Amino acid sequence: MPLRLATWNVHGCVGRDGKYHPERGLEVLHRLDADVIALQELLWDSREALHLLDRFAEALGYSAIAGPTMLRGDGHYGNALLHRLPLLDTRLIDLSIGRHEPRGAIDALLQTGSAPLRVMSTHLGLRPRERRRQMRRLLRILDGETDRLTVLMGNLNEWFLWGRPLRWLHHWFGYTPSPPTFPARLPLFALDRIWVHPRSRLVRVAAVRGGAALASDHLPVAADVAV
Repeated sequence: MPLRLATWNVHGCVGRDGKYHPERGLEVLHRLDADVIALQELLWDSREALHLLDRFAEALGYSAIAGPTMLRGDGHYGNALLHRLPLLDTRLIDLSIGRHEPRGAIDALLQTGSAPLRVMSTHLGLRPRERRRQMRRLLRILDGETDRLTVLMGNLNEWFLWGRPLRWLHHWFGYTPSPPTFPARLPLFALDRIWVHPRSRLVRVAAVRGGAALASDHLPVAADVAV
């Protein structure tokens, strides 16, 4: 059976109605039923007893990797990775540029049973120049990984179809379908993407509704990957 991977910007678990409601996000994650899920804009309490990421992982039967980009006294904010595959190695990559909002990526090596799977999840900046620098760094890190099954996914914030980051990604990963995900109620822009190398391993990719349009301003994207 192929692996299912997914990425979702949860918008701090604040839905279209403006209410903070983590349980709605938990229901969407449960329906995704993915082996690996990348989350962006996760806001969790700094006190261990109320750690939202741990709550999600425990309720769904996943292990969790936290990749906060902002550490604050009232809580942490940033990226996370939920997975139910054995973890071989992981590291956090700082993609922050100047005085812009801090950004980062999670680089994880997971065991699929047949061979390692490298998953890199990220949330890029809002400005084109910022995204170009961040993408160049990620691709430099991936350079040389031509033989390993590799996935790059997350909220790339790239809405310019002719933008250089997308052209670089098409060159490295091959052309990949990109369903629109934002805004969730009537999606027009493909901000959230999943890229797979080798491209031939990508079976299908699609945006997922299933209550997500109420739980966040982004739709999740799910992909089936042959291993």
